[in-house]
Amino acid sequence: MPGVQCTALFAGRRTAYVQSAEEDTIGGDLKRAASIIRERRETVAFTGAGISVESGIPPFRGPDGLWTKHDPSFIELGHFLDDPAGSWIFIRELFFDAIERAEPNAGHIAVAELERAGFVRSVITQNIDGLHQMAGSEKVLEFHGTTRTLHCLDCHAAYARENVDLSKMPPTCPSCGGVLKPDFVFFSEQIPEDVSRDSFAEAGAAGVVLVVGSTGEVMPAAYVPVVAKEAGAMVVEINTSVSAYTRDVTDIFLQGKAGDVLPELVREVLGTVCENCSGVSRGAA
Repeated sequence: MPGVQCTALFAGRRTAYVQSAEEDTIGGDLKRAASIIRERRETVAFTGAGISVESGIPPFRGPDGLWTKHDPSFIELGHFLDDPAGSWIFIRELFFDAIERAEPNAGHIAVAELERAGFVRSVITQNIDGLHQMAGSEKVLEFHGTTRTLHCLDCHAAYARENVDLSKMPPTCPSCGGVLKPDFVFFSEQIPEDVSRDSFAEAGAAGVVLVVGSTGEVMPAAYVPVVAKEAGAMVVEINTSVSAYTRDVTDIFLQGKAGDVLPELVREVLGTVCENCSGVSRGAA
């Protein structure tokens, strides 16, 4: 979601060990990552847009990203307040319509499996789609908010998405007629203090951070794995390509799609196939 982009965030940092393809095979990396997760148990999953791309939700950045095709000013808070109807047309089409068609993929389900088995203590997600909760994850910190609820800008009444009519633009409050705003963070808005505090507290308590589908370019969320690393956590990264974390923060890099790699990681950690991951998308995007 919106935030300050910083591609040089980790310049000058260096981990004690960064896995390279020449040193080991993906199978060896998986076994090593699984061993670390079993030993340390207190794993925090930190997820970004990449995990939900596999559910058909487009990323924000990159060649196929929303910001490549659309001017993001419609979710700048001042623009929204000046022209809520115009902003809402894009919000409904690009966020709500896409998210409401999506289902959790094998990556989301694998994270939930690790939580149920007692290895993942929490999920910190940059995504606003609610797919981790749909997959069964229970402790989810939504760093950039959610599309699942909205609130009135006038009387501050809160509404679940399913109770809001999005056929009229902008949607309005049934109680007072004020404009409704979705509960995700717009440009120029601050991250909610409680979510930020809890996320960095979880990072500080983690024995392992499982970075999935995050490029590490959006601040301040990008600092979550860094805080964990500095507190002594091991960082296991799953991404289709190198990120801002890979060289200087990541300890083990598992290259591939979350829907392919995470079920295999579950198999290595639990010693059994992730049955719930079968029959859902496995890196189809």
